[in-house]
Amino acid sequence: MASPGTARGTLHVGRYLAVLGAVLGLLYTVVFVAGPGSTPLTPKLGLDLQGGASVILQPLTTPKQDQLDTAVEIINRRVNGLGVAEAEVVTQGNNIVVSVPGGSRDSIRSLSTTAQLRFREVLEAQAGSPQVVTQPPSPAATGPSVTTTLKPKPSGQATPAPSSNGRAVPPALLGAATPSLSASAKPWPSPSAKPSASPTADATGPRSGEVYSPAAFAALDCSQVDKRRGGADDEPDAAIIACSSDGGEKYHLAPAKVVGTDVKGASATRADLTGEWQIIVDFTGAGQNKFTALTEATLQKRVAIVLDAVVLSAPTIQDRIDSDAQITGSFTRKTSQDLANTLKYGALPLSFQTGQVEVISPTLGKDQLRAGLLAGGLGLLVVVIYSILYYRVLGLVTILGLVVSGVITYAAISILGKQIGFALSLAGIAGLIVAVGITADSFVVYFERLKDEIREGRTPRSAADRAWVRARRTILSADTVSFLGAIILYFLSVGSVRGFAFTLALSTLIDVAVVFLFTRPLVSWLARFGWFTNEKLSGLARPRGDDGTLVPPRLSTPQEA
Repeated sequence: MASPGTARGTLHVGRYLAVLGAVLGLLYTVVFVAGPGSTPLTPKLGLDLQGGASVILQPLTTPKQDQLDTAVEIINRRVNGLGVAEAEVVTQGNNIVVSVPGGSRDSIRSLSTTAQLRFREVLEAQAGSPQVVTQPPSPAATGPSVTTTLKPKPSGQATPAPSSNGRAVPPALLGAATPSLSASAKPWPSPSAKPSASPTADATGPRSGEVYSPAAFAALDCSQVDKRRGGADDEPDAAIIACSSDGGEKYHLAPAKVVGTDVKGASATRADLTGEWQIIVDFTGAGQNKFTALTEATLQKRVAIVLDAVVLSAPTIQDRIDSDAQITGSFTRKTSQDLANTLKYGALPLSFQTGQVEVISPTLGKDQLRAGLLAGGLGLLVVVIYSILYYRVLGLVTILGLVVSGVITYAAISILGKQIGFALSLAGIAGLIVAVGITADSFVVYFERLKDEIREGRTPRSAADRAWVRARRTILSADTVSFLGAIILYFLSVGSVRGFAFTLALSTLIDVAVVFLFTRPLVSWLARFGWFTNEKLSGLARPRGDDGTLVPPRLSTPQEA
């Protein structure tokens, strides 16, 4: 007859293993579904393992040390997120050197953007080429830019009616005066030639972002503007001239009523109706009041969203907007997240020009990785041999537990690489190797407790349950100490050491899950077989009397159970 503790343990075996199977199924569903195209997710590698790109940012003016330090901090937050993306941002004299794993020459050039965000009323709009227009067009005639639009953040209101091209257009932005908005429609005809992206330094005449004057506005040629950064400082307290992002329109803009410091945060999300990437801009308390007042004061007028002296959009405001701003347009996942991070982490105190950009080779990292994996493999082999020799069949439980832990860890690292930019470096691999010992220790603690219970003469089922009750306290205490040590190291360290701390903390949490959902139920299931107490098979020795015969197993009392 099984003891109460035995029945309780046996009853939960299938339930625990089912939960573990569900967790594995969910993780690998995400791995196979969330990957690019039909390719499953794989761990993102750090700079030392896969190489990347490096850029030198040169300030346009002689910086003060505090300005340089602030710029390094902001750029580091942009490219390093939670500190585990393994990017490097260092100073070299007055220059800043940024190295990003897996980056290309083109993707890394955008790091120097200053990210000065302004919301300005449009006082006048003309075609982007230098020509004189005596009467500015009405807001109804021009309509909003089709490249990027400003919308109120959705808050559960009724679904807006679709526009003529099938896309939803909130009533706060578009009225009946704009009957058509197609992908080919433009408020002004674009120049016949594709706008040049030549540097602003090569351009002559007025530049985007300069203080307004009628002559400068008439002479502004938007085809000669560096659309990424504009052509001059964007003075918030002055009326300025500016170009649209496609160079097809130029604007006379009022002083800014809402600026970047009024922004609390920004996030990249997918639109519910269209599935397109967009940026939700969250304002501070005072910033939200300013933004609401601006939309109220500009009813039936246009408001320009200006980033680094370039107009991203100039929609017509049809209603007061009390919610956050929503910027949509031709964004990809990466460009929307880059813009959101730029807005969220703030504007650089300096303007930079991109200097030398070079590709970093991972050759040295590959050699170090090979050595690290060899060391980890040898250590794992020693653990396997020790487990088989000392615990026999129970050693197979240890090996299977390490396999399950490795499978979960691989999926977790792959998903975290996509979601938070976690990159696996050599230091991170070291954390995973250390975690093998932590997982093996948990098995040893449980098995040694199990041996003690068997020696006291209890039945295998009773021994498995009682050993678990005693062992789990020790396991949780040891894992808690490891986890707290990793957390402290993560917050107090910088650079690749944070990657080590991150993987160590992650592996410790996975160890707890494996011990509870795999080790305990599997041992409880094995304890149901007669060979479980065969010393030659399991290494578990039952007590013997003075005459050498086996002592009959002792059942646990209800109080012991």
